[in-house]
Amino acid sequence: MNANQRIALDVMGGDSAPACNLDGALLAAERGLPPERLLLVGNEDVIQSSLEERGGNPGFDVLNATEVIGMDEKPGVALRAKPNSSINVATGAVKMGAAGAHVSMGNTGAVVGAATVGLKTLPGVRRPGIAVTLELTGQPVTILDMGANVVPKPEHLLQYGYMGSVLTRDVLKGGDENAAPKVGLLNIGEEPSKGTDLLRAAHGLLTDSKLNFVGNVEGGDIFKGVADVVVTDGFTGNVVLKLLEDFSGFMLQLVMGELQTHGAQWGPEALGNVRKAIDYSEYGGALLLGVNGIVVIGHGRSDASAVANAIDLAKRALDADVNGHIVRGLEA
Repeated sequence: MNANQRIALDVMGGDSAPACNLDGALLAAERGLPPERLLLVGNEDVIQSSLEERGGNPGFDVLNATEVIGMDEKPGVALRAKPNSSINVATGAVKMGAAGAHVSMGNTGAVVGAATVGLKTLPGVRRPGIAVTLELTGQPVTILDMGANVVPKPEHLLQYGYMGSVLTRDVLKGGDENAAPKVGLLNIGEEPSKGTDLLRAAHGLLTDSKLNFVGNVEGGDIFKGVADVVVTDGFTGNVVLKLLEDFSGFMLQLVMGELQTHGAQWGPEALGNVRKAIDYSEYGGALLLGVNGIVVIGHGRSDASAVANAIDLAKRALDADVNGHIVRGLEA
């Protein structure tokens, strides 16, 4: 197996590390991922002993990392102070060609910083962006940026449109070269004159591009299938993501409470499809698009299923050569 097809999993990152990460790795293997495609990064003694408690190592390679960056640490300071952290070591594995992807449930800022500085951006990419794909309506919609670039320039948003389109076409739509994903710009109204100077300038660039640009979309359009890709700045995108995650969970609990209050004979399984659509564990993680390697950032609260789904997302992005398509698309 080619080393750059391996996935480096940060075993020590996240609120429930290392247990949930190891359980997620084992679950990914149970679902069919060859164990040799996973490189577990973290305290080697802890990893090996924990695997023994779970029945043994099915064939994962292990890369030792003696330090851990906490979820509440300042990313820049922590990356410099802890050069042998699992995030730094996993990023280094991708940089040196020992792996092609890095998956982490750890400190988001540290993962973004390590990848941006350590891996650099792809040729032609000015700023990376975090892309989250949701299936709120049964059809995937990818929103980016979700927090990597809170003060972008218009050309950054244009590039997010191209990168999101490649992701949608090559990973989510199975590599259909004839697919033309619909790209929308998140704004406060449909008219081109709406919004800030940034959004008006970005609208002009997207209109003149080769993308299938459908114009401005409002927040409610995310639920209507108006666009396959929704482009926004990192500040707004992060607010949207957190709102969707927490409000959808709140609404689900509210509905269940009302059903129980009125004596409805429904169990939680009756709303299983709804839960699946809004549960962050189902999409597993977010791709950091634009860096020279596949990087998937998972939720800090991820359980084993979420970790396995994040690993699967990394595998699909690697196998589809998403970065190669991004580079060729930007060149064109």
